[in-house]
Amino acid sequence: MMSDNIDKDRCGCNIIHEEAVSEVEDQMIADEHAQEMAVFFKVFGDATRLKILYALNLKELCVCDLSIVLGMTQSAISHQLKMLRTNRVVKSRKEGKVVYYSMDDDHIRRIFDQGLSHLSHLDDRTLPKEMTSDEFTSV
Repeated sequence: MMSDNIDKDRCGCNIIHEEAVSEVEDQMIADEHAQEMAVFFKVFGDATRLKILYALNLKELCVCDLSIVLGMTQSAISHQLKMLRTNRVVKSRKEGKVVYYSMDDDHIRRIFDQGLSHLSHLDDRTLPKEMTSDEFTSV
């Protein structure tokens, strides 16, 4: 049965479309940029960080507020915010003793909103039957 799933993802023949291959090779992303994008998108690969982003997509909040909203310690929230801030996904501003967080810019907001939009139009919100959650996270 596993080989049936693999066969669905392969051509039934070995024909190389040289013009298409050449065109794509000429425009292929550089390894360095692909690695940078992988690191960027990895930031979105954690449920806690996504909940933080969801909250910040709604309203600018401080660590104390996020701690209550997510039911987590301020230390745990701060740890996740550091990763988000380091990868320029969120930004902070200080007002007195309070540090407020928000989405870094409209690009980040659009990426996040596109992810939500993609999920909302799917009929079946589960992983494809041929892919386990372990396989999905290792992709």
